[in-house]
Amino acid sequence: MAKKRKNRKKARRFFVFGVSSIIFIGAMTFTLGRYWVDIVSKYQEKKSLEKELIALKEKEEELKVDANKLQDPNYIARYAREKYYYSKAGEFIIKMPEE
Repeated sequence: MAKKRKNRKKARRFFVFGVSSIIFIGAMTFTLGRYWVDIVSKYQEKKSLEKELIALKEKEEELKVDANKLQDPNYIARYAREKYYYSKAGEFIIKMPEE
């Protein structure tokens, strides 16, 4: 009789330990999986932001070139003539159709 009780207590302890171990392992797996998903999404976001950074740097270079060109009075005059049809005194502007 006493041996049966010991076996039942032992079985009950083993069962409780097994269930709690499974719950712990499941919780850890869930947590690690969630962190892994976060890491992957951050990695993808980093890639897209790096591409955007490259595009913005290229745009910055273009804007710097344009800013330097705008320091030249001859460029400004030519730009005004082409874009806004501005003419010098005695000069006529004839717009040609594009083919």
